[in-house]
Amino acid sequence: MERVEQTRQAILDTVCNGLLTHEQKVTGLERLAESLIEVIELPQAYPRLKAAGVICDLSESNCPPRPRYIVPDYAELFQKGCRFLDLPPPADLDEAINTLLIFIRHVPSVTNFPVFIGFLDRLLEPFVGNEDPKQARKKIGLFLRAVDRTITDSFCHADIGPEDTMTGRMILECERDEPKSVPNLSFLYDPEITPEDYGLCAAETALVSAKPSFANHQMFLKDLGKDYAIASCYNGLLTGGGSYTLSRLRLGQLAGTVSSLADFWTALEEAAETMMAYMDARIAFMVEQSGFFETNFLVKEGFIHRDRFTAMFGLVGLAECVNSLMEKEGKTGRFGHCPEADVLGVKVMNRLDLLVKEHHNPYCTAANGRFLLHGQVGIDSDAGESPATRIPIGEEPKELSDHLRHCGLFHRFFPSGTGEVFVVESTARRNPAYLLDMVKGGFAKGGRYFSIHASDSDVIRVTGYLVKRSEMDKLEAGKNVLQNTTALGLGAARNAKILERKRR
Repeated sequence: MERVEQTRQAILDTVCNGLLTHEQKVTGLERLAESLIEVIELPQAYPRLKAAGVICDLSESNCPPRPRYIVPDYAELFQKGCRFLDLPPPADLDEAINTLLIFIRHVPSVTNFPVFIGFLDRLLEPFVGNEDPKQARKKIGLFLRAVDRTITDSFCHADIGPEDTMTGRMILECERDEPKSVPNLSFLYDPEITPEDYGLCAAETALVSAKPSFANHQMFLKDLGKDYAIASCYNGLLTGGGSYTLSRLRLGQLAGTVSSLADFWTALEEAAETMMAYMDARIAFMVEQSGFFETNFLVKEGFIHRDRFTAMFGLVGLAECVNSLMEKEGKTGRFGHCPEADVLGVKVMNRLDLLVKEHHNPYCTAANGRFLLHGQVGIDSDAGESPATRIPIGEEPKELSDHLRHCGLFHRFFPSGTGEVFVVESTARRNPAYLLDMVKGGFAKGGRYFSIHASDSDVIRVTGYLVKRSEMDKLEAGKNVLQNTTALGLGAARNAKILERKRR
């Protein structure tokens, strides 16, 4: 009864919150409604581990109506059209853009906004080639502006590359001319495919608009195959599928519950197995009872397929976990600065990797019945726990090369995505080749995904998503803002010190 009353009060607080737009209120109210009912059976240890902050469900309800992340096959849309939305296959650039704008408004996710809106260069290139270049560029710019103003959540993501296209260059130019926080954008980079000047074009845009981020195309190909996409923050998933769910293990919190390194290994196994059992229960309800895969038009018309879904085993706080365990063993070494501490971090990841690979879920056919490890970006309320396997802000290595090498130790564990954020001095705009060399060097050392923005950019990378500093200032001053992720960015600035990253 107490929980019901708390939810009622939360509903009233949401309705009366003057900082929220109407759409933000509706989204918040839906989440509260979902939280009123629990239909899945929780593993025995789950309530204890959740209360201790060891397992975090990322505000997913225990009555999930749809998968968390959906990655439609937009090539299928352009080839066949959509019966449900009465959309024929597009015949020119205007129709292609119109079709995308209509379709993406009907692609759900955990935020009710699409987390993937396509390989925009591949989709639009056939139509751009038939247009006057100036008119095509104007139309693409207006399309991107429409996405920014209507998909008010910067977990919305698009991809370009690795091949050079006219459309990809136009997208980069438009983002450089009018920096926006939506959509998030990944540049699939492959030095064997991507021309040098195209990579430089991407670097120039990133130094102005904090996007695109650079994805190691060869690494994702090796882990996921050719039909992958980058969605949401930096999530590697299969096109035509997605991820049922994402829960995360807070390793720093877990290390705080044990008295020794020996005890930690037992605690790690219990926590991992409990979280995977919880994820199993969520997935079973989604597939067997929610009706999503029987009734949604995306499934019926072949834009997504259940056998292309997996689930993401997320983690944060490896740095804090290692530092805590080192202290318990009477050692002073710090994660990112001591070989012994880094070796321990790799040992933790090897153990987790094995535990996750040993677990089988019958509905995760996209990954041969397995969950995929994911280096989760953190949330706005996190304090004292770093995203994924990142070195804590304020403790970054002095030398960039050391930082990149450290990324290479850990990025290999995360086929469904992990990444690092670098802030560079604004003077780097005079030398975008510096940024591209950094990316190429980092990928050569085993890095998976790098995001870079200039120190004076208005659009900045928070952890895995984008916000505008100017919008955070407006929100802090008590004014409404369009993007609901602005509040998350403001929370991360306060709790995770994202504005204090070392400048390179």
